[in-house]
Amino acid sequence: MDQQNHYVYTRGTNPTVEIAEKKLAVLEQGEQCKCFASGMAAITAAIFNSVKAGDHVLCISNIYKSTMDLLTYLQKFGINHSVVYSTVKKDIERAIMPNTKLIYLENPTDLNLKLVDLKVIGDMARSCGVRTIIDNTWATPLFQKPLTYGIDIVVHSASKYLGGHSDLLGGALITSGEVMKDLFNKEYLLFGGTMGPREASLLLRGLQTLPLRMKVHQENAKQNASFLSSHPAVSRVNYPGLHSPRNTEINNQQLTGFSGLLTFELKSANYEAVKTVINKVRIFKIGVSWGSFESLIMSPNLGNNADNLIKEHVSLGLIRLSVGMEPAEKLIADLEQALDL
Repeated sequence: MDQQNHYVYTRGTNPTVEIAEKKLAVLEQGEQCKCFASGMAAITAAIFNSVKAGDHVLCISNIYKSTMDLLTYLQKFGINHSVVYSTVKKDIERAIMPNTKLIYLENPTDLNLKLVDLKVIGDMARSCGVRTIIDNTWATPLFQKPLTYGIDIVVHSASKYLGGHSDLLGGALITSGEVMKDLFNKEYLLFGGTMGPREASLLLRGLQTLPLRMKVHQENAKQNASFLSSHPAVSRVNYPGLHSPRNTEINNQQLTGFSGLLTFELKSANYEAVKTVINKVRIFKIGVSWGSFESLIMSPNLGNNADNLIKEHVSLGLIRLSVGMEPAEKLIADLEQALDL
């Protein structure tokens, strides 16, 4: 029996999970969606479905570290990858190899939050016969719809904004019916990384308030980013919601709003300065996740990985904020006292 279209076994299709999948497919303007037990389960299924031994994966600028770890793991199967840190079309074109079968990206990019022109990437990839996957967790389906620009597969960590309450672990993958039919019968059923109905009910709860929550995240983040951009201890703020010629040009095309995740770089670009700021905040809590109602802070600088950060074009003074739903003035005051170095 066709498990994709009938309720045979919950590892395949479940009515509660299916409701969430249909809602996400509509939000992303895609044909079909499958929900997974985690964001990494969705990413793993999407990548495994896209490549085979001997293929090459091209990553555009910074992407989620666990995704990079997965690509490194795939080397044991004869699948290689490389990173082009530029987001300029000609540089990306030069990085495509004869055996490149997949371009993987996030928009904005991880940590540095650079913007990528999705239509350029989609058109370029299709002309070369290359599949594209984007992690759209930052923007959510409300603020960016990559499939409409020619991207093939969209993945989400539902643990972030889609869930919104720090009590859900889940992921989602949205694509065409053709791609999903093949992926469902292979990576979805066989890997077993399926979302359960209880988690799907939490996701459905989160989707009900997503538009309201994202408005607050966006407004709070804009105010915090504006404050940080004028602070004497800060050298740079990375947030697409701040006006710049490059941001405005791409935002007008693809982003209809902005989330609450931003980064900033200290002028004192070293581990001790980063540690001091993070230890001084009181409202922001240290945490590696993001996208929920509470405000979180962290840094990729662990005090022992400077060489890797430099290689990845990440400032040693970079701090990431997930701006939550507390009053913006209280968050700004918290940052102000912490930045008194």
